[in-house]
Amino acid sequence: LHSQAKECNGVKVPIDTSKPNPNEVEFDNLYLDMNGIIHPCTHPEDKPAPKNEDEMMVAIFEYIDRIFNIVRPRRLLYMAIDGVAPRAKMNQQRSRRFRASKEGMEAAEEKQKIRQEILAKGGFLPPEEVKERFDSNCITPGTEFMDNLAKCLRYYIADRLNSDPGWKNLTVILSDASAPGEGEHKIMDYIRRQRAQPNHDPNTHHCLCGADADLIMLGLATHEPNFTIIREEFKPNKPKPCALCNQMGHEVKDCQGLPREKQGKHDQFADTLPISEQEFIFIRLCVLREYLERELTMASLPFTFDFERSVDDWVFMCFFVGNDFLPHLPSLEIREGAIDRLVNIYKNVVHKTGGYLTESGFVNLQRVQMIMLAVGEVEDSIFKKRKDDDDNFKRRQKEKRKRLKRDQPSFIPGGQFSPQALGNRSSPQAICNPRQAAFEMRMHDRQNSTTSASPNTSLTPDGSPSLGGGIKRKSEDSDSEPEPEDNIRLWETGWKQRYYKNKFDVDASDEKFRRKVVQSYVEGLCWVLRYYYQGCASWNWYYPFHYAPFASDFEGIADMPSDFEKGSKPFKPLEQLMGVFPAASGNFLPPTWRKLMTDPESSIIDFYPEDFAIDLNGKKYAWQGVALLPFVDERRLRAALEEVYPDLTPEESRRNSLGGDVLFVGKHHPLCDFIVEQYKTKNTEAVDIPPELCHGIQGKLTLNNNAVLPDQVVESPVPMLRDLTQNSAVSISFKDPQFAEDYVFKATVLPGAKKPAPVLKPGDWEKTNNDGRPWRPQLGFNRDRKPVHLDQSAFRTLGHTMPRDRGMPGMYPNAVPLGAYGSPYARPLMGGQQQIPKLLSNLRPQESWRGPTPLFQQTPQRTAGAAPLLAWNRMLQSPNQFQPAQYQGLGPMGYPQRPEDRMDRGRQV
Repeated sequence: LHSQAKECNGVKVPIDTSKPNPNEVEFDNLYLDMNGIIHPCTHPEDKPAPKNEDEMMVAIFEYIDRIFNIVRPRRLLYMAIDGVAPRAKMNQQRSRRFRASKEGMEAAEEKQKIRQEILAKGGFLPPEEVKERFDSNCITPGTEFMDNLAKCLRYYIADRLNSDPGWKNLTVILSDASAPGEGEHKIMDYIRRQRAQPNHDPNTHHCLCGADADLIMLGLATHEPNFTIIREEFKPNKPKPCALCNQMGHEVKDCQGLPREKQGKHDQFADTLPISEQEFIFIRLCVLREYLERELTMASLPFTFDFERSVDDWVFMCFFVGNDFLPHLPSLEIREGAIDRLVNIYKNVVHKTGGYLTESGFVNLQRVQMIMLAVGEVEDSIFKKRKDDDDNFKRRQKEKRKRLKRDQPSFIPGGQFSPQALGNRSSPQAICNPRQAAFEMRMHDRQNSTTSASPNTSLTPDGSPSLGGGIKRKSEDSDSEPEPEDNIRLWETGWKQRYYKNKFDVDASDEKFRRKVVQSYVEGLCWVLRYYYQGCASWNWYYPFHYAPFASDFEGIADMPSDFEKGSKPFKPLEQLMGVFPAASGNFLPPTWRKLMTDPESSIIDFYPEDFAIDLNGKKYAWQGVALLPFVDERRLRAALEEVYPDLTPEESRRNSLGGDVLFVGKHHPLCDFIVEQYKTKNTEAVDIPPELCHGIQGKLTLNNNAVLPDQVVESPVPMLRDLTQNSAVSISFKDPQFAEDYVFKATVLPGAKKPAPVLKPGDWEKTNNDGRPWRPQLGFNRDRKPVHLDQSAFRTLGHTMPRDRGMPGMYPNAVPLGAYGSPYARPLMGGQQQIPKLLSNLRPQESWRGPTPLFQQTPQRTAGAAPLLAWNRMLQSPNQFQPAQYQGLGPMGYPQRPEDRMDRGRQV
């Protein structure tokens, strides 16, 4: 739940986030994995993309505001952007960016081809928009885009600390792309180091925002009792407009180039799309821990059962199913219940192991070997069962298609007009582009009629028409779909020999090579677990193969070394760009560096293939396959870059340097005066944060060269937003508490931590409760919260009060009325229209400490011959009501413009 922003005359009134959380829970710390915010804001899938970089930044600001409104942290807001990643992660980043570049070019070529075909047939398409395609590969450390994003976030934080009551006592830490490390792991490193401090509150309630599944594992690895994840609710099959004609209801490949339907009587809603607000869900790890405790508890163990250690073992076993650094084992597929299989084997074998598999991020290889060999014993049966299940599924699908083909009526309207099941509670969607839908149905019916039996057609034994000429049916008319060729055939004898020959190009009898693959995989398992529990063990290590070994190959791993070199350093940002970018994204690099990607004479030209193979590896779709890209040789790359390093400009050298975190506070924060005093005395030494002034947070503070300082103007990097002329926030460089290199962070629950009240009831363990009613999960954080309920009399009152024909006539009765308040089709009033002060008179008066309304909602005041009346002074003159003039003169995206910037000054991307 979250408070909806009230809207008056098309202007959103700010929400007071200092009020209690509407979800009936209070969070202390909110951590934002920013890359999960940046991507949907810069290239959204379900709404029009921002026109330029400035609109992207504003969209990011609005997204953070929305999350902040839902969570409302009271102590800390930590924003972490992905910095330079460890070498083990760069292999996956390289694969993703090469794929994105290849798919983007293929999509553009396909779009242009279909466009030419439609125009050649006389179809109608809107003129092609001259706009440079946004390359999402720029969301990588070291690019100008990421540098500008960091500047914009510094401005945003300062503005919010100055104006938003919910940020009054908040500590804000920004770890931008110049700080090395993945965003989520920088967050985990911060939590680990704070937990090791004596002033840490063991009952801190953490909330982490991010969409990656590994956040669940990372949250469990902290052993914090109160850890919640907030993420976007996934809704499949969201409608998207056609990229050619911008109309809803069909994809590019199905576009026929039909004229657009008129939207409204005078086509006044032509540029609006029905966009629903993104919804979010909470994942409560304390509830998951309850399920795991039930699942993992074992009796009659030869050692004392420790639930926290068994959770660590469970996290470790999940790595075998898949992670960002290692390919999953061939016999373990998560959709086949691999985690349940591993848990069952673990329970059976743990009596023999004499202890747990892991301890605080370190692996006991002798015990892991027993688990893996137990999996290896059933590997052959796993492969055969997978084949049987796949054949049975295909057989059922074939029978289903035949049955539907035999029983289907002569004509069924499809698409938006298809029949809906009775009792469907979701309201029907408004019809989009009915002309296109009707055309498609007519064409489909015409094609069916041409393939029906004719006098020159004979019938085959199964009743289907066969042309007299004996022409074979096309493959698309057959019941079976084309299957990718599988040369491995894991279900047949000799699967191991074929696997190593096809995937590694070696004989399975080559024991030395197989042991090398297994050793690399074991090193990877140890590296990943250390990464999750202790931090990055080595910035240079990576798994040097595209495929994993079999579980039955894990013999003799107990003696394999699992230590890593100490003192390794991360890549610099531009060096990482050279390691992960394809040549098509070379425009983000300096010219001479870019030339190394394209010059045939370049010593590293083989790192940047124009095309590459994708091995489906038993999967059906290309995105599931393995991109067979050459691995980057670090020594060759550094040798080639030594020749072009002198060509860097001072600005490029700055972007190529590694930075650190920055801490921000507002003037009401207890730490503010302490930080200001450091700047006044020009103290060049690092000082410790007094924990009593900052909710127990500890670390080192050093002066920042580009600091936000009180009474100094904070310039806006976004032209449509104004400078902060009355700033009272302050920033300073922050460094986490430091420990010895061999220090071990204990993976335990801290003393003094209180176990959350249990959520699950005895009946929740089964699919049905004791009385036979279907199982329903608890909704919300408060188990005693009564759901909203309307009795029969209330429904009758609504029926009498609300007209039945409130929607549009005909077949649109459930559509939102055009122009209705809150409708996606409603348009805000223009800046020059008359405002209605009475609508604003009943709003809550502002407190004296609140400060000015956020500059995102303020309106510049034009005065002649006098100094402008500042927002703060306007507040003091009329503290009991909003000034309607504050909400006039809105620019794009609902934000005010500078007086001199009413013209479009956005940077094109």
